[in-house]
Amino acid sequence: MPIAPGTAGSVVGMAAACSLLRYARGHAALAMIIFAAAFILACWIAQRAQEVLGEHDSPHIVLDEILGMVATMFFNPLDWIHLLIGFGLFRVFDIAKLPPANFFDQQVRGGPGVMLDDLAAAVYANIVLRLVAHLIL
Repeated sequence: MPIAPGTAGSVVGMAAACSLLRYARGHAALAMIIFAAAFILACWIAQRAQEVLGEHDSPHIVLDEILGMVATMFFNPLDWIHLLIGFGLFRVFDIAKLPPANFFDQQVRGGPGVMLDDLAAAVYANIVLRLVAHLIL
């Protein structure tokens, strides 16, 4: 996507979250194993993409946003309101790069650096989404 590739990747991530988490409903361990395997593979792919593209965390790499949205939605309801709030929270935390996301973004090189800052943003988004759901929804 030439415009807002991170946002576009996050939209794809919402679909991936729905697919994986609905498929693994009631089997949290299976969902976590699939996610962990996908995350490790994505680290390798992001590393190779950086080498090919010649830039750190290129906007052409959106696997981090896709898996970030999956992590955002873990253990959260998958209805439209939770998905929209989760999407918004993930984008805010991904852009804000609060610690430790900023450390991963600036200090960890290669594929893991690309992936870990979005995972940190997803953890923040997941926690806030759960709090919002508990207090308001």
